[in-house]
Amino acid sequence: MIRELTRAMKTFQPIEDAWYLTGPTASGKSAVGLELAQRLNAEIISMDSMAVYRGMNIGTAKPTAVDLQQVPQHGIDLVDPTTEYSVAEYLEAAHHDAERIRERGRQVLFVGGTPLYLKALLRGLCSGPAADWQLRQRLTAEANVSGAEVLHQRLSQIDPQAAEKLNPQDTRRLIRALEVYDQTGEPISDYQQQFQEPRDDLRRRVFVLNWPRAQLHQRIGQRVDQMFQSGLVAELHQLLDRFGSLSRTAGQAVGYREVAQLLRGECDLATAMENTKIRTRRLARRQLTWFRSLVECRWIELAEPLAPIQLAGQILSEAAD
Repeated sequence: MIRELTRAMKTFQPIEDAWYLTGPTASGKSAVGLELAQRLNAEIISMDSMAVYRGMNIGTAKPTAVDLQQVPQHGIDLVDPTTEYSVAEYLEAAHHDAERIRERGRQVLFVGGTPLYLKALLRGLCSGPAADWQLRQRLTAEANVSGAEVLHQRLSQIDPQAAEKLNPQDTRRLIRALEVYDQTGEPISDYQQQFQEPRDDLRRRVFVLNWPRAQLHQRIGQRVDQMFQSGLVAELHQLLDRFGSLSRTAGQAVGYREVAQLLRGECDLATAMENTKIRTRRLARRQLTWFRSLVECRWIELAEPLAPIQLAGQILSEAAD
């Protein structure tokens, strides 16, 4: 059984000869990405784990029809929001899209802010076994009753290397590590080890847009205000009318979870907006922590006003150095 599971697991190699533009939420990636793609004669592949969901448009800031006319974009609207979508599924689609783009004689530009996607694209990934939902539900229930520390202690006994790296409160990743060991008999750290080293040949083409904290927080506030003004509440209401509920992953998207609380009568509109801003700032902080851990990243320091045309030129100039 373990051998069958191991054979079923997929290994994804880094995507070579591509460009990467990332940064925290609200940093201006989309606007700069459009300019950079046109200069590179590139097509864009989204690197946003929530943009894969159909109908979740406003909260994920998907490209507009005008944007799509300027530059073809991929990795968007792949599945319904009732679906659990894994990083392995994303990588499979990204590899396919990258190959087709190159066949058309164009370059590949990844744009987005999901750090796990970025790391997997840069260093590769072993997908691990498929999800065991019964086991996940059992471990989740155990964590809810006894605390996530119980799972962390158990992982420390079977995979101390993974336990040392994981936050004792990170229930989702603790469950995944225990799940891999349960299904394969091997520690998840053994599968991850081969994908920890950076690739020197990718260091020239990975760029992070970085704002001073105060300016980034201001941009986040403006973006959240615009999301609600553009109809985020109505968008989620329509999705729930159509699908009944969202998947666990889609339902955790920043903005959508807060609006769901609003629709259930658990808070008012002002509170939903403020909670969205708070959670978005926390997301940005986590994203930046991830990016700093990837030595491939080259940082582009920004200041208002955002100047996409100049920034695209700066990126190309720094890549040539």
